[in-house]
Amino acid sequence: MMVNLHTVTFNKSFTQLIMRILKIFSFCLLCSTIGCYYDVEEELYPTTGCSTDDMSYQNDILPLIDTNCYQCHDAANNFGGITLEGYDALKTYADNGQLVGVISHAAGFSPMPQGDPKLLDCEIEKIEAWISQGTLNN
Repeated sequence: MMVNLHTVTFNKSFTQLIMRILKIFSFCLLCSTIGCYYDVEEELYPTTGCSTDDMSYQNDILPLIDTNCYQCHDAANNFGGITLEGYDALKTYADNGQLVGVISHAAGFSPMPQGDPKLLDCEIEKIEAWISQGTLNN
């Protein structure tokens, strides 16, 4: 029996080519199935745990105002003629809607803190909750 060397080389090359194609196809199939799963929104975007129950002026609101507002609106600085230092002063702006208007960057209000990023949504929600709960001095 006579074997043609050219045929054996061709068959070996063809077999290697087919194997290489199968490996690439298998890899692509594997990669495409890895990305195909059902995303669970709670796992992708976990809740921040922003609790707005029983807001306390002393424990929840005052630290936010101190950190974000007092550099310009304490009794010493009083920029724009606005002082937020002290419960009574803050309550005035909370009750008339100006506090929420400026921190939420609502239309018609000067966005605060000026020159800094807007407060986090949770921080705004806490202030809104404190106001809706009666702006208690607790």
